[in-house]
Amino acid sequence: MNRIVQGLLSLLGRVLLSAIFLSAAAMNHIPKFSDLTARMEAEGVPAAPAAHVLAIAFLLVGGISLVVGYWARIGATLLLIFLILAAYYFHDFWTFEGDQAMQQQIHFMKNVAMMGAMLLVIANGPGAWSLDNRLREPVVTEA
Repeated sequence: MNRIVQGLLSLLGRVLLSAIFLSAAAMNHIPKFSDLTARMEAEGVPAAPAAHVLAIAFLLVGGISLVVGYWARIGATLLLIFLILAAYYFHDFWTFEGDQAMQQQIHFMKNVAMMGAMLLVIANGPGAWSLDNRLREPVVTEA
């Protein structure tokens, strides 16, 4: 594949993938901190206030890391941890019945799919147009 096309696609993929995490932090977790912390406590999340602060940090650091492609594997790992815990605590479809179970299973599988995307970034890196890639390349200077 052409290096320019590959770079553009990897950048676009990272931006699109990060959008859900950054918007969740900015439009949901931060402005609704008290309400979501209470929900976390109701769902049995240990040390819910501290866990919520950590979740926000994972969303922001992981999302920004993916967008710019800097320490992208670490950012993807943070988001993977977030997704695993969110799927377990908030999309536990096995505890519901009927339509609610189906809706929670859809959300659970959405998280599983995004886990797969994070594993791909962890395994393959952020792609050609990333700070990780740019910093790895030797700087060529003319004499």
